[in-house]
Amino acid sequence: MSDETSAICSAKGCRTAAEWVLAWNNPKIHTPERRKTWIACDEHREHLSQFLGVRGFLKDVVPLADWEAPAGS
Repeated sequence: MSDETSAICSAKGCRTAAEWVLAWNNPKIHTPERRKTWIACDEHREHLSQFLGVRGFLKDVVPLADWEAPAGS
């Protein structure tokens, strides 16, 4: 995510600038070190985190400005 000005929230229908990175993986299909990402605005961060969390997929939530994608993401 090198261009933060173009990062748009992953919530369906939201066009707000993203502020957060939600790193996740589905252990049934991804290796343990693999991280998929959704990005979220302040309004949708909690909702998207809960969605991933109840499934056991959520691994980390960090500010977009601090996100460094792990190698192999």
